[in-house]
Amino acid sequence: MKRQAEQRLRQITTQINAIDAECRTLVAREPDLVRRFDILTSIPGLGEVTAFAIIADMPKLGTLANKQVASLAGLAPVDRQSGQWKGKCFIRGGRSSVRQALYMPALVAVRFNQSLKTKYQDLRDGGKPAKLALTAIMRKLVVLANALIRDDRKWSPSLP
Repeated sequence: MKRQAEQRLRQITTQINAIDAECRTLVAREPDLVRRFDILTSIPGLGEVTAFAIIADMPKLGTLANKQVASLAGLAPVDRQSGQWKGKCFIRGGRSSVRQALYMPALVAVRFNQSLKTKYQDLRDGGKPAKLALTAIMRKLVVLANALIRDDRKWSPSLP
């Protein structure tokens, strides 16, 4: 069984490498996609896999308003209320694959991107739950990506 598991792991690794190579090839064919990819990977916390996911699932990134981008990614808060009753806000809809792709980069950004780390800590100090604060960071990442692609510039720590 151990030999079969190792064989299966090698097969999965080979398939992942083939998919990554195909993604790189597809992006390299179009100069616009290369530029978008370079901009996305310049943001601390966003790696190749996330950049591929965003490029594939959000082709209109850079042409939409911030609220529209957040809604398209499924990171816009939705109110739960009826009459006098008010429930908690939640996120839903949009492209769940983008949400899933942004989760780990948000965790990384909270550790290594100083401005996002400060924002996360402010939310946590204000009494917000960890997952809610992380969702806010995910939203900030996709809005930041939208702004950078719209302005056709790479991320820089000196930018506001």
